[in-house]
Amino acid sequence: MNDKQPLSVNDLLAFAVDQFAEMAWQKMGLHPDPITGEPAPDLFQAKTAIDAASLLADFLLPKLDDEDKRKLQTLIADLKINFVQKSSQPGGGL
Repeated sequence: MNDKQPLSVNDLLAFAVDQFAEMAWQKMGLHPDPITGEPAPDLFQAKTAIDAASLLADFLLPKLDDEDKRKLQTLIADLKINFVQKSSQPGGGL
């Protein structure tokens, strides 16, 4: 028996949220750039990635169970909190 299921739109949304979140961490300088291995902060790009992840999460949240909703909401909140902290540091303004 084949237990494999085709990729759903919700799976794709979840994957995209994760990708935008990872890019946001990188652009906040909290994760290294995968190409250079060095931090490459760019708060303008970080904000764009956070906004995109948040918008996609809004589509996905109604389709998730309570535990997955909490995880996704926590991820988005953590991104936003870290962005505010990075933005308020000297030289961190947009």
